[in-house]
Amino acid sequence: MDSFELNKIAGIVLGTLLLTMGVGFFADIVFSRAPLAKPGYDLPAGEAAPAAGKGGPAPAAVPLGELLAKADPKKGEGGVKACAACHTFDKGGPNRVGPNLYGVVTRPVASVAGFGYSDALKGKGGAWSFEALDAFLTNPKAAVPNNKMAWAGEKDAAKRADIIVYLRSLAETPVALPK
Repeated sequence: MDSFELNKIAGIVLGTLLLTMGVGFFADIVFSRAPLAKPGYDLPAGEAAPAAGKGGPAPAAVPLGELLAKADPKKGEGGVKACAACHTFDKGGPNRVGPNLYGVVTRPVASVAGFGYSDALKGKGGAWSFEALDAFLTNPKAAVPNNKMAWAGEKDAAKRADIIVYLRSLAETPVALPK
């Protein structure tokens, strides 16, 4: 093979690379998109509650005390498996993306030492009562707007009650259930 043929091969390779780069630049110009207004994306919110009067009468709400009395902590333990990605449940367990949940029932809100709570949770005040946990587990973003928790919530009241009763059992002396 002489030098003329090597030059032709090199010219073809370089020409192909130049054409590929040119097509890339042209595509960037034609298909350019505006920069994002804010980085990231919003997580989907839970389903909106149907408006009253549409789709029949709203089901009668069962009092939380009744739901908790019927709740099964074993089912609740299964219900928190998804929570284990961000939280730990054992005594003295480490904080992860979320704080350790051992002894959370009746514990003051945003009180786990060493965990970086959102300003929204720090400002909430109070304690994690059964009612507060129920509201938070239903829809964390509605219960405490602007909190960092990315979970959309549990819509099924019975499953929430199972989870709350399981969380109640995670204490040296579990508090009494409400009546």
